[in-house]
Amino acid sequence: MSEFNEFDQQGSVPNKDTGSIISHAFEMYKGVFGYAVVAMIVYLVGGFLIQTITGFNSAAIMEEVQSSGDYANFRYWETPGFSMYMTFSSLFLLLLTPLYVGLIYMVNKYNTKSPIEFSDLFIGYRQNFVNILIYSLIAGIVSSITMTFCLLPFFFVYPFLLIGYPILLFENASAMDALNKSFTIAKENYGVFLLTGFLGMLISAAGVILCFFGIILTAPFIMIVMYSTYCAFVGKPRQIMFTK
Repeated sequence: MSEFNEFDQQGSVPNKDTGSIISHAFEMYKGVFGYAVVAMIVYLVGGFLIQTITGFNSAAIMEEVQSSGDYANFRYWETPGFSMYMTFSSLFLLLLTPLYVGLIYMVNKYNTKSPIEFSDLFIGYRQNFVNILIYSLIAGIVSSITMTFCLLPFFFVYPFLLIGYPILLFENASAMDALNKSFTIAKENYGVFLLTGFLGMLISAAGVILCFFGIILTAPFIMIVMYSTYCAFVGKPRQIMFTK
């Protein structure tokens, strides 16, 4: 790939522009695609079990909203089981975050041409686990607050969180250090981070077009975008040698 700079003849690093970063992410995604699908299946199965336990049926709710045609005033929070579903779902999503961080670890192994093992997917539960959870909680709160304002502010705030997970993983940073470093780098390169984050999320959500189940194939792409952005602005991380 001629548009990437080679570091130590092992692995590629994109240029500091959105086109190069997204192209790099696509190339990297090919190498971990199967594992990304596994991570999404775990998420969907967990979500299904939570709905079964809480009695909340999201599909039925969507049908009811569509039939009523009143999208703006539908009081979904009054739906039986909604509060319990949101509580368990939020907790499950928080605990699942290290699994997606594992994808970042795997894509770095793919980039550096190191052998990938299935157990690599779970490195986030073995390394810096607490800080990953704290960062995820902070990012979730910030995202939730911005989404309450007609969603638009979220797209302008998200770039500041874009490379937090790679920093947590490769630099073993604390949650606050990762947040500060991600914010600082994004602030200095905001235009690129804004467009890259937006395109990354757009591509990740594109699977909805494929009868919704396509989201399994595309949703994890944003994690790879995080890795490629980190490589572009911080540098290709050295491969973590984790002792089992």
